[in-house]
Amino acid sequence: MERRDALKLTATILGGSVIGAQFFLSGCVVPPKKRAEIVTNDDVHFLDEIGETILPDTNESPGAKAAHIGAFMKTIVNDCYSKDEALIFISGLDKIEERSIDVFRESFLSLSKEKKLNLLTQFDEEAKKATSLEKPHFFTMLKELTVWGYFTSEIGATQALRYNPVPGRFEGCIPYTGESVWIS
Repeated sequence: MERRDALKLTATILGGSVIGAQFFLSGCVVPPKKRAEIVTNDDVHFLDEIGETILPDTNESPGAKAAHIGAFMKTIVNDCYSKDEALIFISGLDKIEERSIDVFRESFLSLSKEKKLNLLTQFDEEAKKATSLEKPHFFTMLKELTVWGYFTSEIGATQALRYNPVPGRFEGCIPYTGESVWIS
């Protein structure tokens, strides 16, 4: 017997209807959580291009696009950000596109690597000057997600960093010779 049926039967035995029984029984039903995606699949390519501009492909390691940074950002913004944070993030994407059209008369995705870097550098300078502790600057959010997503991806952890899946003993005095940092 289901809990709901047992409660209805108990209510009937105790004198028909219990005041507030329907409210009590409706509390047993958990409505499915409906959350509309704020960052869509259409935004993933745009986010990949932004991430690739922040962490580009080099001879030493692949860039952020190879780590599928756009899909990572989509997941984090949609599943983990508050509504206010997500709105700041989305409005920032719109600002990037608007400024690209205003300054270069082209969509951000159509810009050369140099123009993309120039445009994002302007937003980086704005973010450094932003002093509000309550509202983060959207570009700070973009940079943080790019770095976090890249260095926790398989590509970032194994190709950009030195990866040691089972570290050896601790040796506190090893001379640094300029090699990449370790991750384990």
